[in-house]
Amino acid sequence: MTSKLGQNSVHATAPGLARCLHSLLLLTVTTLFGCGAHAPPEVVVYAALDQEFSEPIFAEFTRQTGITVRPKFDNESTKTVGLTQAIMAEADRPRCDLFWNNEILNTLRLARRGLLRPFKPARAAEYPANMQSPDGLWHGFAARARVLLVNTNQVPEERLPNSIRDLTDPQWYERCAIAKPLFGTTATHAACLFAAWGDDTTRDFFRDVKRTARIMAGNKQVARAVAAGSLAFGLTDTDDAIIELEAGMPVKIIFPDQGEGEVGALFIPNTLAVIKDSPNPEAAEKLVDYLLSSDVERRLADGPSAQIPLRAGVAASPRVKTPRDVRVMKVDFAAAAEKWDTAADFLKEEFTAP
Repeated sequence: MTSKLGQNSVHATAPGLARCLHSLLLLTVTTLFGCGAHAPPEVVVYAALDQEFSEPIFAEFTRQTGITVRPKFDNESTKTVGLTQAIMAEADRPRCDLFWNNEILNTLRLARRGLLRPFKPARAAEYPANMQSPDGLWHGFAARARVLLVNTNQVPEERLPNSIRDLTDPQWYERCAIAKPLFGTTATHAACLFAAWGDDTTRDFFRDVKRTARIMAGNKQVARAVAAGSLAFGLTDTDDAIIELEAGMPVKIIFPDQGEGEVGALFIPNTLAVIKDSPNPEAAEKLVDYLLSSDVERRLADGPSAQIPLRAGVAASPRVKTPRDVRVMKVDFAAAAEKWDTAADFLKEEFTAP
């Protein structure tokens, strides 16, 4: 039989034992999750630039800063619009810290919805004023141009197309192409034409294009079809065109509409925008500063995509022409963004199969 004294000892020991076990549990938790340890810094990037071009740049940023980049990509045909729609859908609880858009109008759409946070990068003054938002909501760099890619085996020198209006010429019926103008830079180009030419002229142009040209999934598919000889020529971007040219395919790049009074070639910058209320704003700002460096613009210019530097002091790649070499389409990007919905509604009706 346990003595009264023994019972008291047991009862006295129980609270002490509980306190001891509690302290041990706290020590274990602190050891596993505390003691000054923190989750490694990261930044979530929704990236419309091709994965093959952007991932090596992210890897170098991580090597230099220790900040892990977690990119989200989308498919070739819908990536810009798809990523923009994802950011809009997540507006109440943003997952994306930084939007690296490979064009500009969808970035402006996000700005109009109040989904971007102002940020003034250290290198902002080194870029043209018209390639950045006056209130710091977006920053442009590393442009591409909209060009005609021509198969020189299919088209003799004296018949070379020199205008986007050649896409409507009946002599090229089913022998020319554009990407479906619902996404990417083709949709951007369309909205810019709506702003520059007006609604009626642009609607007539795209109706004529639909009658004459093949409509393909994306700019890359257009460039590949031209290079393979399936098409005489097509409208695409310099990054897709240069790949076929440097692969030794029988193609020529033509910057369209260079004559007096013609509209000129459209140059479209990549844009960077920090998302409002994002989870990792400081890491996003560091990545913006890194991406706007001369090293990154030079790397994009020298790389397979031959992007065109916009930053002062960065030598342009001799592989493609720059705004200093050709007639440039004068675009009010804000006005083009205002035309986005008008253009998108019309193009969806015209270019979506019933």
